[in-house]
Amino acid sequence: MKRRHFLLAGAAAGAALAAPMLVTRRAIAAEPGAPLPIPPLMEVDGRAGNTLSARAGTRNFYPGVSSPTLGFSQDYLGPTLRLVKGRTAKIAVENRTDAPITAHWHGMHLPGHLDGGPQLAFGPGETWTPELPVNHPAATLWYHSHVHGETATQVYRGLAGMILLDDPEIDVPLPRTYGEDDFPLIVQDRLFRRGVMTYDLGHMDQMAGFQGSDILVNGTLQPKLTVPVGLVRLRLLNASNARTYEFGFSDGREFHQVASDGGLLPAPQAMTGLHLSSGERAEIVADFSDRRAVRLVSADIAGGMMGGGSMGGMMGGGGMMGADTGATGTLDILSIEVSEQPARVSGALPARLPANLPDLGAPVRTRDFTLNVHSGGMMGSMLNNLVGRDGQTMGINGSSYDMSRVDFNVPLGETERWRINADMMAHPFHVHGASFLVTGMGGRAVDPQATGLKDVVHVDGLTEILVRFDKPATAEAPFMYHCHILEHEDRGMMGQFTVG
Repeated sequence: MKRRHFLLAGAAAGAALAAPMLVTRRAIAAEPGAPLPIPPLMEVDGRAGNTLSARAGTRNFYPGVSSPTLGFSQDYLGPTLRLVKGRTAKIAVENRTDAPITAHWHGMHLPGHLDGGPQLAFGPGETWTPELPVNHPAATLWYHSHVHGETATQVYRGLAGMILLDDPEIDVPLPRTYGEDDFPLIVQDRLFRRGVMTYDLGHMDQMAGFQGSDILVNGTLQPKLTVPVGLVRLRLLNASNARTYEFGFSDGREFHQVASDGGLLPAPQAMTGLHLSSGERAEIVADFSDRRAVRLVSADIAGGMMGGGSMGGMMGGGGMMGADTGATGTLDILSIEVSEQPARVSGALPARLPANLPDLGAPVRTRDFTLNVHSGGMMGSMLNNLVGRDGQTMGINGSSYDMSRVDFNVPLGETERWRINADMMAHPFHVHGASFLVTGMGGRAVDPQATGLKDVVHVDGLTEILVRFDKPATAEAPFMYHCHILEHEDRGMMGQFTVG
């Protein structure tokens, strides 16, 4: 995690930034500056009529060039779902595509039969009608299809969206008016050939995870966001298949993280750079009282998850396999302009936030997990496996995912310590059915941005978490644990467990 301190933190205001490094994959120029689209808000409550329709569509990401896409109730991505803690959310998910899908409520605390994992896939023309008991702290979550072997493709084409989970009992002086001072930012990298969005998966992409050179925010290339004068809340979701981001502002200004995956932090964390791997979320608050235009940017980390001591360093410098820092340039994410409208919230943030962190107590047992990029012990064996035809060269603890195998059972309500490591590179590790607390990161102190409730953790060295499962899961609908590089997940870096 040597990349923790954002490379551009000391940049002078208004300094010109380098262009993205992977320009060889770009075929035509974008026309930046389109207003940031705000996904429509769907209030999901106990009434009938809340419907998500997975469907095929088209989208002109580049002017005049149409790309085939997937989306929930729209051509690409889906509406933002607003759920309220303490209320049941009734929703119907229709499959109007030509292949099986699921709807995984990523980060929600639900029983296995409502979680939306691969065992719950349903086919074309079918409708799934779960009733979701919402018992989760206020948080930024998301939903996406989770069909084994097809997750990467379906999410890449657009089957994903954001969830805002509100808690009416929490009154905290943070920006909270959706689309005015509280903005969803779904960040994805995509590959375009002659303006057409393309998922061109080569052997190295299967090993490192797929990356594109163009960055979409809410499905739009290089958009512009206009914000009020004062405090603004940005809900960042890394919905890329594999890329990790180091977010910051082009003028190096400080901002505060106020929430991570599972909800509010105990206190705002001041920073100039924020690390998010695939599947992670963070809420930040930035002050635009100076009225200066600025850009949200990211370090361009070659090879995505390949950090110091990882496969990137082993493979040598250049191209997708960069040097050990992994940083090769800068990615423009979003341009921000400031209007004349005063913000609803201004001034200093509160010193403390009403975080709802559980006391998990001492762990009853410890489980160990090693994320395996290959089945052999030598680099040559790895590459031979990579180009093999079995499609299952990834695994955990030496075994690739088997939908018919339950890997272990967790007793309901008992706290466990999970120790996660990786044998070749860094990975984002996701657990279904619960949030966890990170207690160790590669022998270092836990980074402030990884505090609070999490459901994805960046594993770069031995990582320890404390987790307790309070929702049941049966063998017919187990919970998953897996790498959230979607190409790794599809190729077998996943396991499943029951709770009871």
